[in-house]
Amino acid sequence: MPSEQFDARSKGLVLTTAGGLALSFDIPLVRLADGDIWPVLALRNLSTFALAFVILLILRRVGDGRVPFRLSIRSLAASALYGLSTMAFIAAVYQTTTANLVFIVAFNPMFGALLSWFFLKERPSSATLATMAIMVCGVALIVGDGMAAGHLFGDLLALACGFLIAAALTIGRASKEPMGFAPLMGTLLPGMTGLVMASQTGFAISDPQWVLLDGAVMMPLAFWCLATGPRYLPAAEVGMFYLLETILAPIWMWLIFTEAPSRMTLIGGTIMLLGLIGNSVLQVWLSRRVQPGV
Repeated sequence: MPSEQFDARSKGLVLTTAGGLALSFDIPLVRLADGDIWPVLALRNLSTFALAFVILLILRRVGDGRVPFRLSIRSLAASALYGLSTMAFIAAVYQTTTANLVFIVAFNPMFGALLSWFFLKERPSSATLATMAIMVCGVALIVGDGMAAGHLFGDLLALACGFLIAAALTIGRASKEPMGFAPLMGTLLPGMTGLVMASQTGFAISDPQWVLLDGAVMMPLAFWCLATGPRYLPAAEVGMFYLLETILAPIWMWLIFTEAPSRMTLIGGTIMLLGLIGNSVLQVWLSRRVQPGV
């Protein structure tokens, strides 16, 4: 593997790992705020947008001439998709369990693989296709359990969130444009939507400092890292780093709120995680066989 390619891949791995770790604190911080959905949506996303806008202005003034975010049809489309995914995600926090939400959102790498295959002609490997079939079984178990428990709508919102994230990542992969600020700019849509709705229902948040920590620190870090990842890694591979949230968020919720997932959710989630981890390990093993010197 050429040193330039190795360096780019290493940079992508560091960025996406940091992004996935920061993302794992999203749901616990939202729950800790103890607020209604609309004011939480507004405060979380408008604080993210305000910080991103200030950073963008600073970078344009003191940067090296490179444009950190370029207005284009693709960047606007990616931003809109990220904004819609955020709305689906926050709504799902209020409509289903944390474990169901993060396990279903973890299906986004498979959406990414399908979208890349259809639009970018990047045909997934046989191992990835097999992983898709395994993960469909896992999602079916979780959604079926959601139907029985009465939170099917929340599970469908989580599935929509995964698809929207995959679509945004695919656009970033195809465009080759700097997309690090696309999800941050996309927070304006859910932020303004939440603000309009909260003006009618009220701004009830018991502990807003947790939402501010989430919106002004954790989410900008997570969004920028994960959105920059496709410049160095395939979209489907970047999506796999959302697994850090899948694994860690239910642990944080169990430690803080003693929220335990159902037996069927654990079974379905384990099937999905094993499928994704097995596919990742196999891909690494195959790449080393092809390039034994790496």
